[in-house]
Amino acid sequence: MSDVYEFIDAEYATRETAPGITQMCAWLEVSKSGFYDWRSRPESATAKRQEKLRLLIKRIFDDSDGTYGYRRITGQLARWRVHAGVELVRKLMRQLGLVACQPRPWRPSTTKQGQAGPIPDLVRRDFTAQVPGEKMVGDITYIPTWQG
Repeated sequence: MSDVYEFIDAEYATRETAPGITQMCAWLEVSKSGFYDWRSRPESATAKRQEKLRLLIKRIFDDSDGTYGYRRITGQLARWRVHAGVELVRKLMRQLGLVACQPRPWRPSTTKQGQAGPIPDLVRRDFTAQVPGEKMVGDITYIPTWQG
C-alpha cells in the first residue's frame, strides 16, 4: 500500500500540472485520509537503518575509488560489525546508482604492436627432425622479458 502512496507523493511533487491528490487517490482506489495518514507517520526503524547503511555504503565505495562491488562492501560492513545481507547491500547500491568498476587484467595482445625488426630464421623453414626434441620452434614474443 505504501508504494501507491509513494507514487502519489512523487507524482504530485514532480509535476506542476499534476492532478489533485483527491483525483489520484480515486484513480488508484485508495482513501485520501489514508494518504495523509501515511504522509504524517514518522519514519520507520527499517527506513532509518537503511539510511545509515546508505551512508556507510557510500563511504566504503568512495574509499575504494569505486572498485568495491556489493560483495566486498558487505565484507567491509561485517568487519565493522554492521550486519547487512548481500542482497540488501546490492539493493541499496542500486538505489544509490553505485556501479563498481573492475579494472581488466593485462592480457597479451595478438595484434601488431609496432616494428619488431628482422627475426632470424634459424631452421631455414625446415621443420623435419630425425628424433623428437631435435628442433623446437614456437612464438613467445608476448612473454615479457628483461630484454624488452
